[in-house]
Amino acid sequence: MAGAVSETGPATSPVTVESIGDGLSRTRGADVDIAFRVRGEGPAVVLLHGTSANHAVWEPVGDLLEGRATVIALDQRGHGRSDKPATGYRGDDFASDVVTVLDALGIEQAAVAGHSLGGRNAWLAAARHPERVTRAVVVDYTPFVEPAVLDELDVRVAMGFRRFTGPAEIEAYLADRYPRILPGAVSRRARWGYREVAEGAWEPLASPEAMTQLIEGFRTPFAEEFQDVPHPMMHLRGDASKIVSESAWRSAREVRPGDRWVEIEGADHYIPEELPDLVAAEIARVL
Repeated sequence: MAGAVSETGPATSPVTVESIGDGLSRTRGADVDIAFRVRGEGPAVVLLHGTSANHAVWEPVGDLLEGRATVIALDQRGHGRSDKPATGYRGDDFASDVVTVLDALGIEQAAVAGHSLGGRNAWLAAARHPERVTRAVVVDYTPFVEPAVLDELDVRVAMGFRRFTGPAEIEAYLADRYPRILPGAVSRRARWGYREVAEGAWEPLASPEAMTQLIEGFRTPFAEEFQDVPHPMMHLRGDASKIVSESAWRSAREVRPGDRWVEIEGADHYIPEELPDLVAAEIARVL
């Protein structure tokens, strides 16, 4: 698929795909270029990570799906090896990036599965581009997350933007911050989410300015778009989630009673990194 070309409009140049090493590709020529990993064959599914994460959080899920699907895991704008513009972190900006990548790869339609920030972006992409996004899987997010939860998220994410002495310190920090994710998930976050900026000094790849803006963007709930998605959606929640309360989950179910709703015992917010087999099986249902 590398090198596929799609015209994005009469006033723009073609957007192409280039290899950037480490098994990753990147769009070239878009207003905001997006890095991603693509593998497998079959119906396309786009995987969108959460706030301050990167494409690699989906790796075990992709391992399980690539035998039956074209799996495209993105570094969303502001994260990983994607562009980090000074502004442009509204929900519609993220949803447009999904279409940009599909266009560049020459893919007409795809399912989109997203966790947290990615879940919000999945339903927005399905609402804004229903001819391109045929199904959405939303993992542990709803339009009804309370403002106090977003306040706490803002503080918690900001605390992660500091310097580390090396991968060992990064992994210790991540293991403490995400106590339920699998050991391999800790290693992947450390491997793909940080860079050495000087000898013995490592920093997150995600942009702190982008994180501030996108968390502020969560305060627009996009509840109407959530309700208006024309295709059936699937929703997953960890029963110990600190992001999606029982009330926020119940309110979302009332809005879309015909969707599939799965509450997962023993999981918190980071379900793809805790129970990848279960998440892959649920995504496979929509393929």
